[in-house]
Amino acid sequence: VQLQAFGGGLVQAGGSLRLSCAASGRTFGSYAMGWFRQAPGKEREFVAAISWSGGTIDYADSVKGRFTISRDNAKNMVYLQMNSLKPEDTAVYYCAAERWGTSGLRVGDRYDYWGQGTQVTVSS
Repeated sequence: VQLQAFGGGLVQAGGSLRLSCAASGRTFGSYAMGWFRQAPGKEREFVAAISWSGGTIDYADSVKGRFTISRDNAKNMVYLQMNSLKPEDTAVYYCAAERWGTSGLRVGDRYDYWGQGTQVTVSS
């Protein structure tokens, strides 16, 4: 599976962005998908994830209520709608895929494939 994240950019605090992640291959529906982010000088952190079935969705506390993850298996796409953005959301955002993932979706090391990242910058 190859992943390509896009949709990042520069936005003012309080604004919105929608990140997209395009996946190659015919087995996309069997992969849990996650979004992670890494700010300069900080460790990578979990943002949101959706299980392969779509039955489990999880968010980091810092984004709960502001971000929404969704997937479209027919298009091999996963999305991250980000609203009410804050300067502390500034980071490179990565999408990742884990085969048959249903639990432990916050653990980055469980994921099999990673995209290249897209920069999100939120100005105050």
